[in-house]
Amino acid sequence: MRRALLTLVSAMCFLAFAQSAFAAGGSYTFAGGTAKQQATVRSALDASSFNWSLIPQTITIHIGSYGDSYSTYGDVFLDGALLGSGRFSWGVVQHELGHQVDFFLFDDVKRAKLLQLLGGKDWCYAVSGLSHSDYGCERFASELAWAYWQSPDNSMKPTSASSEAGAMPVAQFRALLTQLIGAPVVAQPTATKAFAPAAPTVAAKPPKKRR
Repeated sequence: MRRALLTLVSAMCFLAFAQSAFAAGGSYTFAGGTAKQQATVRSALDASSFNWSLIPQTITIHIGSYGDSYSTYGDVFLDGALLGSGRFSWGVVQHELGHQVDFFLFDDVKRAKLLQLLGGKDWCYAVSGLSHSDYGCERFASELAWAYWQSPDNSMKPTSASSEAGAMPVAQFRALLTQLIGAPVVAQPTATKAFAPAAPTVAAKPPKKRR
């Protein structure tokens, strides 16, 4: 009886852990996705040195066949096919969690300051029809993903100052972010829907030469 009870408790703990995780103090739960896809998300967030615990709410991460990856207030939607690329998808995962930083920790004053510094024509889809990089919230999310995981494998890596993640030197961006949300004030909920950049193509490996 005792052994059966311990087995039941262990199973319950395992299921709870499988559905909830903490990345650098941050809290999130999964809705859908395979164990491998969920593990990819955990690895992506663990690779970032950003303190996700600043987000004051548990984020629900949905995994499915969405075509695009995008975020709304409190929810992240990740395309399962993208996560299938493994480490290549990590930058997009971090980008989408970056939107949650915006949604929960910024107010209009902070957004206006960032828009001026990072560039863009509108903060986040108040004006429709602009290109992805014309929205300040997208430039911010890409910059955050790159600034806290500077790996050659990061798809958000800037190629020039005009890149989404290249508007501000990393050290300057991190210092600014510490100043802006070192003592965060929770912002009002927003109905904004923010998107990941268009998925970059994975370079095909050259065929092996026959000997």
